[in-house]
Amino acid sequence: MAGVFVFLALGCFSLIGCAALSASINRQVRADKIASESGFKREIIPTTFFQITAFSKIEEPGKPLHVYIEGDGFAWASRTRLSDDPTPFRPVALQLASQDPAANVVYLSRPCQYTPRNLEPHYDADYWSSMRFSKEVIDSMNDAVGRLKVASVAQEIHLIGYSGGGTVAVLLAARRNDIVTLRTVAGNLDPEALNRYHRVSPFRENLDPMDIASQLSNLPQRHFIGNKDNIVPSFIAENFVHAINNPRCVEITAVDAEHLDGWSKSWPELLQMSVDCSQD
Repeated sequence: MAGVFVFLALGCFSLIGCAALSASINRQVRADKIASESGFKREIIPTTFFQITAFSKIEEPGKPLHVYIEGDGFAWASRTRLSDDPTPFRPVALQLASQDPAANVVYLSRPCQYTPRNLEPHYDADYWSSMRFSKEVIDSMNDAVGRLKVASVAQEIHLIGYSGGGTVAVLLAARRNDIVTLRTVAGNLDPEALNRYHRVSPFRENLDPMDIASQLSNLPQRHFIGNKDNIVPSFIAENFVHAINNPRCVEITAVDAEHLDGWSKSWPELLQMSVDCSQD
């Protein structure tokens, strides 16, 4: 830590620069604290395109692997200005993962979150904004899941995605044959509809969950929506579930939560809800 303070002393040439660097360090420290208190270890996974930061707890190799995928993080500093570091101030998916009692649990950050800038050759704001669900991103996240599966000797994977991580989870589920359940929390399952709702520019060169919804019709799923969520309103998940058109395997559950708040305290109970294809 002493080295960090020396770097701050030598490298901050403006109050704005020091404040930004301090905020970035605080985000790293917060995540490390959540992870260490729950027995997770940090690692950087080299993939086909990005270096993905993960926190993992593998206690019984061979048992199913629970994979949590983070949201979009601090993608925008304001409505018109991109952030220069997408690492989340509040890593909701990490908070959820830390409460999962499964033997093998992994948290995956999104590209450029938590990974030191000097270790990521593709550190580009496009990949946490207009191209956040591009082929490069999904290929890399898929590669990371595959490497973690090998490391844990797991045969089955349970995917859980928060917010934009829900988008990633859906896209991964469509290309893998080892996903046994899919859960999303405040998931952005219809990105283009959400962009229209917020009156922002459409994405470019992105993969769209709505295009592959029918491929997941027989995969057990539960999509949790916050009934106070003004960021990802309920119709986004409803659009996706309607496109799947199989109520026997797919269910929406409304929770007394906002987009950021309310999920952590409810998660132990929500995680126990069934995810299967036996709905009447």
